Amino acid sequence: MYDNQHKQQLAVIAGVNLNDDPDFDYSMIELAQLVAADNLTVAGKSTQNSDTLVAATYFGLGKVNEIKALAQGLKAKLLVVNSELTPMQIRNLENFTHLRVIDRTELILEIFSRRARTKQAKLQVELARLEYELPRLHPSERKLDQQRGGGFANRGSGESKLELNRRTINKRIDSIKAQLKNIAEQEDIKSKRRNQSRLPQVALVGYTNAGKSTTMNGLLAAFSNTKQHKPVFEKNMLFATLDTSVRRIDYDQNLSFILSDTVGFISHLPHNLVEAFKATLQEAKSADLLVNVVDASDPNMLQMIRTTKEVLAEIGINNTPMITAYNKADLTKRRYPEIEGSDILYSAQDPASQQALAKLIIKRIFASYERTQLWLPLTAGKDVAYLHEYGEVEQEEYLDDGIKITARIAPQDQERFKKYWLSKH
Repeated sequence: MYDNQHKQQLAVIAGVNLNDDPDFDYSMIELAQLVAADNLTVAGKSTQNSDTLVAATYFGLGKVNEIKALAQGLKAKLLVVNSELTPMQIRNLENFTHLRVIDRTELILEIFSRRARTKQAKLQVELARLEYELPRLHPSERKLDQQRGGGFANRGSGESKLELNRRTINKRIDSIKAQLKNIAEQEDIKSKRRNQSRLPQVALVGYTNAGKSTTMNGLLAAFSNTKQHKPVFEKNMLFATLDTSVRRIDYDQNLSFILSDTVGFISHLPHNLVEAFKATLQEAKSADLLVNVVDASDPNMLQMIRTTKEVLAEIGINNTPMITAYNKADLTKRRYPEIEGSDILYSAQDPASQQALAKLIIKRIFASYERTQLWLPLTAGKDVAYLHEYGEVEQEEYLDDGIKITARIAPQDQERFKKYWLSKH
């Protein structure tokens, strides 16, 4: 971990194209974007094509010398490698090049640590960082004990600083996991309270910087009282926010849903980070519908879609219905908004697009709701109240001998009201 004085620091980015990987060029573009997101400047780039990796230095020795000369010529002090390195590889590269070396995983962790705002996000990032650092400890390891503070238990003069570090970090990891478990339980209670009305839940997922937050704010502006529903933070950068935001969208008087904006994904997202953020991604896991927001103007959007699906599968989301929402259509030459099946081409800042996206969401989430005409006796007050709380009542007429109601009824409630059916349409 390095301090804030690196803001003007120049970096050389480097990677190995192993076995002619078709996604390699894009991963290097993405690495440059990550470096910029961490307030660093990319001064140069070096790549190597190879069928194998060098166990000791990752790159071949000739490439290592080339990187050293390149960095010296550019006055760069930092080498960022487009992969997760072993502790030995990091140490050897630092010794050979005299550069500060960080790998892709540590860079992402650094960005996340800067973006974390809530207690939950900070704990999640710290957990991922500690689990990353733990196997990389050695007697000269970056004074990690000084960074984390004191509090070592005194087990005698024979115990090395390394052993103290390991024991302290393991205790901290256990403490963070316990805290996150408590927070997750509290968030689960909040989620259940928030959705006592059984409103359908929709989660925006997708690549970082694809426009999820802008999409949410557009829907809020179009369908909610913005005085009551505060817009979510949005900025044109990778991982602008790590916190899940939840808002209610009122499409019309009778059709509403809960919308959540989740943390963005990226290729090769560190496994420890995915594990740590599972609680944050719970909104996506419990959603009735996912909206995969994709940057339609990015030539690498197919890789982005694949990455999103891989991360979703990793957290156990495989069969949830999904809309693929191709955002930023205003940066393409295609006409928008356009809907084809479960896909939509749109611009999150365009009012017509906001209407089209909301209409598609409503169509998908209420597809299994039966629109039914009911005749209830005047004595069925509890069932009428239940309909208003858990259904979508469109019309209601009180007559001398009963109550005529037209409503959309959730699948789990249809059997309960079957005896009152007049017709379904």
